[in-house]
Amino acid sequence: MQRRSFIKQSVLWTAGCAVGSRMPLWGAVSGTDEATGATLRSGELYKLFRNPQSIYRPFVRWWWNGDKVEADELKRELHLLKDAGIGGVEINPVKFPGNDTDDLGKKSLHWLSDEWIDMLQVTFDEAKSLDMTCDLIVGSGWPFGAEFLTGDERADVVVNYSEKLSGPIDYEVSRDGLFCAADPAISSPFLGKKMELVSLQLVPEPFGSLDQAIDLMKNEVDGTFKFKVPDGKYVLFALVKIRGFLEVINGAPGATGPVLNHFNKPAVQKYLNNMSDKIQNRLGPLSGNIRSLFTDSMELEGSNWSYDMAEEFKKRRGYDVQPYLPFILFKMGSMGNVLTYEPKVEFTPELDDTIQRVRYDFEYTKAELLRERFTQTYLDWCKSLNVKSRAQAYGRGFFPLESSLDYDIPECESWTMTWLRHRLGEEMSEEDYRRGRAYTMVNKYVSSAAHLRGKRLVSCEEMTNTYTVFNMTLELLKIGGDQTAISGVTHSIFHGFNYSPKEAPFPGWIRYGAYYNENNNWWPYFKYYTAYKGRLASALQHGTMYADIAILNPTADMWSTLGMQNEPFPATTNVKYKTLVWEAISKNGSGCDYLSESIIRDAEMKDGYLCYGPRKYKTLFLIEVESMESATARKLYDFVACGGRIFCIEAYPHKSVGLRDHDKHDREVQEYVEKMKQMDGRFVLLHKPEKDFVGWYQGVQKEYGLAPYLTIEKPDLYLMQNRYQGDNKEEIFFFSYAHRYDSHQTRITFSNEIAKGRQGWVWDLETGERYRLPLDANNSYQFDFGPADSLLIVFDKQKRGNDYKPLPVSGTDLKDFSSDWDVEFRHSRENTVQNAHFDKLKDLKETDYVNFCGTAVYKKKINVSSPAGMTLNLGLVHGVSEVFVNGQNCGVKWYGRRIHPIATQLKQGENTIEIHVVTVMGNYMKTLTDNKIAQAWTRRQDVIQPAGLVGPVTMYRVES
Repeated sequence: MQRRSFIKQSVLWTAGCAVGSRMPLWGAVSGTDEATGATLRSGELYKLFRNPQSIYRPFVRWWWNGDKVEADELKRELHLLKDAGIGGVEINPVKFPGNDTDDLGKKSLHWLSDEWIDMLQVTFDEAKSLDMTCDLIVGSGWPFGAEFLTGDERADVVVNYSEKLSGPIDYEVSRDGLFCAADPAISSPFLGKKMELVSLQLVPEPFGSLDQAIDLMKNEVDGTFKFKVPDGKYVLFALVKIRGFLEVINGAPGATGPVLNHFNKPAVQKYLNNMSDKIQNRLGPLSGNIRSLFTDSMELEGSNWSYDMAEEFKKRRGYDVQPYLPFILFKMGSMGNVLTYEPKVEFTPELDDTIQRVRYDFEYTKAELLRERFTQTYLDWCKSLNVKSRAQAYGRGFFPLESSLDYDIPECESWTMTWLRHRLGEEMSEEDYRRGRAYTMVNKYVSSAAHLRGKRLVSCEEMTNTYTVFNMTLELLKIGGDQTAISGVTHSIFHGFNYSPKEAPFPGWIRYGAYYNENNNWWPYFKYYTAYKGRLASALQHGTMYADIAILNPTADMWSTLGMQNEPFPATTNVKYKTLVWEAISKNGSGCDYLSESIIRDAEMKDGYLCYGPRKYKTLFLIEVESMESATARKLYDFVACGGRIFCIEAYPHKSVGLRDHDKHDREVQEYVEKMKQMDGRFVLLHKPEKDFVGWYQGVQKEYGLAPYLTIEKPDLYLMQNRYQGDNKEEIFFFSYAHRYDSHQTRITFSNEIAKGRQGWVWDLETGERYRLPLDANNSYQFDFGPADSLLIVFDKQKRGNDYKPLPVSGTDLKDFSSDWDVEFRHSRENTVQNAHFDKLKDLKETDYVNFCGTAVYKKKINVSSPAGMTLNLGLVHGVSEVFVNGQNCGVKWYGRRIHPIATQLKQGENTIEIHVVTVMGNYMKTLTDNKIAQAWTRRQDVIQPAGLVGPVTMYRVES
């Protein structure tokens, strides 16, 4: 069966398979059911994998641009998505795009108006008819809010301003001047904000005690503070509270205005209930229409205050935080990021230690309040509506791991490219943990939280795209998506699909995204990728990710010294190689989770394992952890005492966190650490490498007997793996090789616990077929990973089937066909056809066709004496390729190696070869100087994109 027809039939099959199937529909599964997983009978997993239901296929974030939506167009776009293999939509109203986008005179529907809610009903009904799932975002834009919020319901922030002064001098400063200097340069300030001067103090330098501060609040005359600065060095500190400081970013009409105060529980309840009440009063229960309610990442831009913050802090921490506030805060800028960590005043060592402890207490209190007042309120609200809770439970102010524990569908995010301009598939830096990775630093926290709660569904806002909109290829989407899966993700929400009427002027309405659009050149081939993703998700969601190693990051130390960071893109971090440790563990054949102090404190230590919920770990790495709660130190001692092992990288813990009774708690931490040091070989200090973390960890494995579940003979920076365990004792492995151009050969040996009594299979993620993996006597196989390659390997009880025989990259009777091609350039936008002859194949960016957009058809006649075993290898191709031999379709390739068996299509004598290559659109879009939308989304494109058939094109014989 041709691959194209197979995929088409698979898509059609899913529409009818839900009824009577044993697979759960989202709306029918409670959080408890999902935590334990839907158990499959033996053999059912492969059947599901071959033809994945729509619930496993990728969803899209569906931007309702400006809420200028109409019923017929909503239906048309749902059908368009269904035909492309998309399984569901996240309804996401958002501000209408700028760049002089023509709105066609369409009316904006006010968020939560009857008209808007009626469009929800249209969408829900049509989605059901197509067997598609709907999620609904809370609010619009981010962080959510609305025009109707007032007073304490609006987000507040307390900020400081400091200035160095040298006396003796007479000095004066106006209240308005202080407000102007303290006002943070955030991304979206609310014009209706109100500023209040909380304190104004002059402190000497060095500064050793709060008693040295001189209060200047009484020195105000007619709005100006006048005072004498004594002889010496001093620093002026102002503390300013800003009420309603932040406006919703890109909110749709009706959901703009001030951001909600997430620390204010009554305000949160009021906001959420207002939304659900208005919808349900018109439509009836939401539970019959949506899978989940969704919250985007909590980019609160440094919001840190509420009407009772000081009172709550004192109740929880036992002292008043307000005298310390001017000194624990840093000067804040966009996204709440710190502009500089350089201290404005020199603290004595004693006061510096106190300031760090108070800063930790403040950060911890904020995180507690957000968990109690926002997260728990949100979870209760979703439960009351009988819908799932889905959220990106991170941002600034949240516990990085614990905040994701209780959501039904915890969500991560990955990016195609950020401001770093990193090259996905071409670099894997150890100097900068972000470069070359699509997954963000928060993914491992989120997926670990899911594992700790026994959840198998880990969602992801996948391949967020604001930089390479028209240059994104299916191959790059796959590389990033595969990396995302390695970080623990089991389901994808593509970012994203723009509501854009068919009649909208080209290129349509674009808010963000990889141009998932019917006008994209590769849109007709998009279904191949969605089928691939659906199969992968169907397998991973029916397994439990394996890990017997855990990692504790130095979160407490970071909060104490640098404060909370904006996740998933921290402006800085205290230990920049943290990510490299879990990566090295994966690249050396083991699995790990992140833990937190609270998880450790709540864990049971038994028989050499740290046990929490369904998870247990026999090895724990502490990455430069210097401070922790004394109760955590005691549990670590219990772990080591019962036979567990801890590796401390670069530092032993030696102090406690927080201010209250810190001397006592410091001693307790130190005593437990000293006891652990006496346990020979079970509490080990390691030093990080200067480079090559993969090789370093391989050495640690060998020296300390950390046996992996599989051994990779030649580990590689780009080769990673995960292990899942299925309901019927299947062992499932996903391998990703993330280099865009290179290949990697290595022998991989599977441990006896995996291979004994089971047969290994390669489950083909493109076709749904499976092939026996012929292991040798040592349970090993020599793998050849091509560019952008991936493998799903499953060990189960099935025995019969064809052996895995991947097509080789070369063979006998090899001929090179890299010269003398006729090329027909079929322009997708201008509807023109141009013809050319290439004496030698080359990248189109090196030709007069550098700005071509469409399908380049390479044609050549070849003579073949014997077709038997003949294979065509296209070499390097930039774009989607489709091969025709004598008019017969030989298949589509959209990533990596482009190798086609063509013996059955060839004939003896003369043959016609056609190779169709579909290009990206970016080079062409950049030439449309009069199209402001095209220019807006290509202005960051400073590199000409490669395109076309580069080769070498070879044909050779593969013996049976």
